[in-house]
Amino acid sequence: MKFLDQVKIYVKAGNGGDGSPSFRREKFIEFGGPDGGDGGNGGSVVLISERNLNTLIDYRYQQHHKAQRGDNGAGQNRTGKGGGDLILKVPIGTQVFEEDNKTLIYDFKNEGEKFVAAAGGKGGLGNTRFKSSTNRAPKKFTKGTKGEEFTIWLQLKTIADVGIIGLPNAGKSSLLAAITNANPKIANYKFTTLNPNLGVAQYDDKEVILADIPGLVEGAHEGVGLGIQFLKHIERCKSLLHLIDITNLDIKESYNQVKKELTNYSSEMLKKKEIVVLNKIDLVDKDIIDEIILEFSKDINCEIITLSTLDKNSISQLKSKLINYVA
Repeated sequence: MKFLDQVKIYVKAGNGGDGSPSFRREKFIEFGGPDGGDGGNGGSVVLISERNLNTLIDYRYQQHHKAQRGDNGAGQNRTGKGGGDLILKVPIGTQVFEEDNKTLIYDFKNEGEKFVAAAGGKGGLGNTRFKSSTNRAPKKFTKGTKGEEFTIWLQLKTIADVGIIGLPNAGKSSLLAAITNANPKIANYKFTTLNPNLGVAQYDDKEVILADIPGLVEGAHEGVGLGIQFLKHIERCKSLLHLIDITNLDIKESYNQVKKELTNYSSEMLKKKEIVVLNKIDLVDKDIIDEIILEFSKDINCEIITLSTLDKNSISQLKSKLINYVA
């Protein structure tokens, strides 16, 4: 399924049905009187958050959504049938914006949350409602009100326990494939990952959700590379796993480059818990690894671990670490 994290849609609630101006016409009843029923209420457009969704692709091909209108009232005091609500399911983490795509209306953070995007119109009143002691045969009735209609934007910010960040080609997709059942695209070139990928790591009957974020390059907060379109997904991650290729000439520079982009995008990123994973240690001599870690850890105030995605023991230890890390 293709990943889509932003879409513009039009929603229209149903109009209310009109009231009826009917009069009774029955045999042997000299003065029948009014018997017009009320119109039914129009259906509303309701957004509901769903855990099993992780993309807005459904709204890419159907952008106009209209709820049912209410039926008109009828004689014999029959009320018109109300229009059914239109239910639109969205992933957890979806934000609803006004047409300007800047004004936030609602933010889905938990499963099963409901938000009425457009309220249905009220049904009109039949002439029976206007009968009184001084007006026995009212002809007055009201029409139903129109349902609300809006153009709104849906933006998805992926919610995960741990966000995997790093430079392009650091091995993020390989790591996700190694510790979860996800099948991201893996290749030996930069920007293999074009969309965030989600995976669930299980260890000792516990689960942790990981998000593989496309590689961040210098200037990403200004739109360079894949730009800020994916930096927003890191905002919702509870913790960060900073993956660094240990074969880089200067791993401290690689670390600082990514941290700089996160900080320039939002200072809130610095408040997240972080664990640094030095990847591809199987490509470096064991004697050199200790020296690299010692030099790198001088100015780094977070836990540092080493990893080889080819080593099952390393993967198992990382799973255990992540479970405890986000607990």
